[in-house]
Amino acid sequence: MDPYCLKKLNIERLARRAALLLTDLGDGRDRVIREGDPVAGQLGEVIAKAFLSGQSGVAAVDGRSFFLNVHLPPPRLVVIGAVHISQALAPMARLAGYDMEIIDPRTAFATPDRFPEVRLLAEWPQEALKTHPLDAYTAVAVVTHDPKIDDYALEQAVKAGCFYVGALGSRKTHAKRVERLQALGLDEQSIAGIHAPIGLDIGAASPAEIAVAVLAEVIKAFRARRLRTAQTLEKTA
Repeated sequence: MDPYCLKKLNIERLARRAALLLTDLGDGRDRVIREGDPVAGQLGEVIAKAFLSGQSGVAAVDGRSFFLNVHLPPPRLVVIGAVHISQALAPMARLAGYDMEIIDPRTAFATPDRFPEVRLLAEWPQEALKTHPLDAYTAVAVVTHDPKIDDYALEQAVKAGCFYVGALGSRKTHAKRVERLQALGLDEQSIAGIHAPIGLDIGAASPAEIAVAVLAEVIKAFRARRLRTAQTLEKTA
């Protein structure tokens, strides 16, 4: 591999941006392509589908053969709130293959004893998200019930295009939340994408059951993200 391409690919991976190494099997030339970079014609369609599937492989395009080595960021789950739901959610998320981190400025709750083997940021979201920014491969679950902690995180999750944004609370609670988010400048369509009440409607009552419902909804959103992209590709093909 070209050292320049390797350096560029590592930069993209560290920044949690999807990228692929495109190798022309005819002449051996390499090229790093970021998700969303414009690539014309049939090759562009093949690259878009590779990002969609996350699978590397050989493709024949216009009489030439290419190897597409795809690198997608691992899906991440950021939970705002070191609460009982988060305690139940942490081992489930790990089993499902999600990197999970918890942000909560309340140091009495965000302790290693309560959350072993979980990345804890005992900071306000305003500070934590500066060093751990959100992205399109991140799901955000907001569960503190405290607007001073929750609202900023929700605003940033929507702006970052996170594939899932959910917030704990009743419909009445969410209605008040919507008013606050509108005051922060979020439009109606963006706010409508927030899952509230959080989690699939399975009648969950206990913290563990709510955690199951949340993780199920996160997984559903991640898979639906790929489905929506596939449908878009079909329409533009």
